[in-house]
Amino acid sequence: MENHTYRVKGFSCASCAKTFENNVKDLPGVIDARVNFGASKITVTGHTSLQALEKAGEFEGLKLTVDGTRKDQVSADEKEVVPWFKQYETELFGLIFLLLGIVSSVMSGHSHPMTALLVVISSAVLGFQLFKVGIKNLRRFVFDMRTLMTVAVFGGVLIGEWLEVGIVVMLFRVSELLEGYSMDRARKSIASLIDMAPSKAQIRRVDGDEMFDVDAINIGDVMVVKPGEKLAMDGVIIEGQSLINQAAITGESLPEEKSVGDDVYAGTLNTDGLLLVSVTKRVEDTTLQKIIHLVEEAQAEKAPAERFIDGFARVYTPIIMLISLLVMIVPPLFFSQDVSLWFYQGLAILIVGCPCALVVSTPISIVSAIGNAAKQGVLIKGGVHLETLGRIKVMAFDKTGTLTKGEPFVTDVHLIDQSVSEIDVMTLIYGLEKDSTHPLAKALTTKASEYTLSKTGMTEMTEIMSLPGRGIQGKQNGIPCAVQSPKNVLSALTPEIKTAIHTLESKGKTVVVVTKDSQPLAYLAIADEIRDTAKETLRHLHNLGIKDTIMLTGDNHRAAEDIASQLGIDQVRSELLPEDKLTVIDQLVKDYHYVAMVGDGVNDAPAMAKASVGIAMGAKGTDTALETADLALMADDLTTLPFTVRLSRKTLRIIKANVTFSLLIKLLALMLVIPGWLTLWLAIISDIGATLLVSLNSMRLLKLKP
Repeated sequence: MENHTYRVKGFSCASCAKTFENNVKDLPGVIDARVNFGASKITVTGHTSLQALEKAGEFEGLKLTVDGTRKDQVSADEKEVVPWFKQYETELFGLIFLLLGIVSSVMSGHSHPMTALLVVISSAVLGFQLFKVGIKNLRRFVFDMRTLMTVAVFGGVLIGEWLEVGIVVMLFRVSELLEGYSMDRARKSIASLIDMAPSKAQIRRVDGDEMFDVDAINIGDVMVVKPGEKLAMDGVIIEGQSLINQAAITGESLPEEKSVGDDVYAGTLNTDGLLLVSVTKRVEDTTLQKIIHLVEEAQAEKAPAERFIDGFARVYTPIIMLISLLVMIVPPLFFSQDVSLWFYQGLAILIVGCPCALVVSTPISIVSAIGNAAKQGVLIKGGVHLETLGRIKVMAFDKTGTLTKGEPFVTDVHLIDQSVSEIDVMTLIYGLEKDSTHPLAKALTTKASEYTLSKTGMTEMTEIMSLPGRGIQGKQNGIPCAVQSPKNVLSALTPEIKTAIHTLESKGKTVVVVTKDSQPLAYLAIADEIRDTAKETLRHLHNLGIKDTIMLTGDNHRAAEDIASQLGIDQVRSELLPEDKLTVIDQLVKDYHYVAMVGDGVNDAPAMAKASVGIAMGAKGTDTALETADLALMADDLTTLPFTVRLSRKTLRIIKANVTFSLLIKLLALMLVIPGWLTLWLAIISDIGATLLVSLNSMRLLKLKP
């Protein structure tokens, strides 16, 4: 079985998307089909032609393009630049005939043949697709909003309510346009991501530079990126140095210094230097394309609220038809009421019962929220994760690389032997550690490079040997030197020095002692730097009502407690192996039900998978974070975490408000049936009003900022 994905242009409503999906499933050679209404895509399992697919979408005038390249994405999403009157010529034509029908009604009466003729022309133009689908649905006993509208319109024709029928069809057309506009606005957040990467790039060849479409660029090609240009492809810098604005990937607008050997990404902006970049990924595999793909897939994953609304609408629509039938039959049959009056009231119930606002209330909210989060550098991989995050009560954090930067640095330098200088000590450290790959060695050599090191002795280190778990040693002019753990030289340390070292270690710092000829020269303290934003982030989370914050770490308990006290963490679980973290998360889920785990996306993957929501720091190992987490903070910026929690909670509130409002407005309209005040045009206006208001309410999520 093969899967083929196509981009679809022309969806006007979620119901139409479902109809199209069912039509495609009925095509010969198609095993299954799945429409992603949020991203305007369809994935077809099996074999069929593009022409057959467009025929299946003929009722809606759908146009399809094969998905897979950037060119296809842009052509499917961008609208043709046409004058507004040509874009809406069908609606204008229908409106003109409807207005003429109103004039005829005023002058000649609403039952005059000319009034009927003008309204019929208007309704036929505006409602052709509606009636076509509605009649087909009736034959198949499929009851959706188009079925209800079709029955109501033909019923109105039977009792001669020509003018009201025309107004109903016109307003329904307006309602569909509004719904389509709302979804287009929500989708623009993804279209803007696509537009971030250029469609062409300058490639260096032996005979000169040449512009190529991104689809024609191969791995290994050398891309020339001038100052002020955006990168079209992922790659690694082979020549040059510049500040790169990575907002397209991380949401972080502050530029980052990049030089030879550093990775760069498609869609990022080269600000001030000429770069030569060796392309490392095809256009469809770039990090930006992965993000776009994952966001689009996320929009297709229905949240529990959306699944509930869809299921409710399937039951609700037949019930509305049954109520309408009872209203038409019961009063005339059992209470000798006027047949035409209650037939009219029954038709009005069909219209007011249309679940348009109810069905659209959730998908626009989900698409808007996920799209807004992506623009802020937060990748949410589905409506279910967005909804779950809004219910989180407890957040667990990995320490290293999450609450801290994961890059040890030297915090303290203390001389023991006053006859040597700090420069002498740093020269000795640099000579021993410069070729070591140990994280502590990197911190020591970084500190040493801040000094104007003595040239003497730097290249004289011989017999350098790593001492696993203890340090490193070597010889300088035949004299043994070492950088090692204090416990290896305890006998050579005074009680005062031992106390000072113990104090540093109690603060969670790692201490090393520099010795020469077995005599201690100095001791240095190394710590993992706490992220600048960590404390503020945790305070915001507590203010948002997160009950408990818990730090999970493999560090010793003293070090963990010290960092937790600095940050205001509620609980600490220390000296944990990865499998221990998994056990802790399992217990937390049992105790609190909704638990989030924030980690670096690699060694914390099991714990993140077990948590209700797994949140990865995305900048380090982007691909891993994208694959393992439910959410990824693409800039490793913890301040986006409270924003995402607020966004998810606001999404839940808006969905609940939309559903409640949609049902209340219908209930109020239905109550007008009792005194016989409900009219066809009033019914459709209440439906349009509800659809417009819930759409506008949902689009507020696009405006929420960190």
